[in-house]
Amino acid sequence: GCGLCGRSGGLLMLAYHKTITALILPLGLLLMILTEVHLVLWAELLPLFEWLEGSLLGVIGKTWGAVFAVVQAFHLIGLVIIGGCVLLFSASALGLAFEELGKDGLLVECDRLFSLGLVLSVATGVFMSCAVALKIYYLPVFWYKMLALLAGVLFHYGVMRPVMRNGSLPVATVRLCGLACAMVWFTVAATGRWIGFSG
Repeated sequence: GCGLCGRSGGLLMLAYHKTITALILPLGLLLMILTEVHLVLWAELLPLFEWLEGSLLGVIGKTWGAVFAVVQAFHLIGLVIIGGCVLLFSASALGLAFEELGKDGLLVECDRLFSLGLVLSVATGVFMSCAVALKIYYLPVFWYKMLALLAGVLFHYGVMRPVMRNGSLPVATVRLCGLACAMVWFTVAATGRWIGFSG
């Protein structure tokens, strides 16, 4: 009996390890905040941000406005791709539209587009951040944005993608995940725009 339960628990952990990880990491971050460990980590990151602003990318971003503008354009393209995919995932999960997303490989293609948009946005975002590294280091909303982005990525790969690929889950569970997906990525977008209005 106990051996069977242990084996079943192990199989459950193996089958849903990404989902479990996606749930545990935010709890770990919350624990860090409550114990003020994040303040120590924040202070230790200052030399990194100083180096980033003085790096070649930081110099190019500050002195070559045309280059910065082109990179920013690609950053916006990446954000549009992410936003479109999130809209598709959420609307499909909520039963509002695109309910055929899981058929004929559409889900796989949409997931690939999401990953492409994410890589493009992160890569261009790093470049743009180098030009104003010290400025954003002291902006609390920048760290809120990073936490929201981390939560969004973990939620997508650890929760949303497995849910969309599993056709046997209760409708209520799928609907709840669709709503959570929309809320998480809305928070990412809102904090991103907040940075733009913070100085």
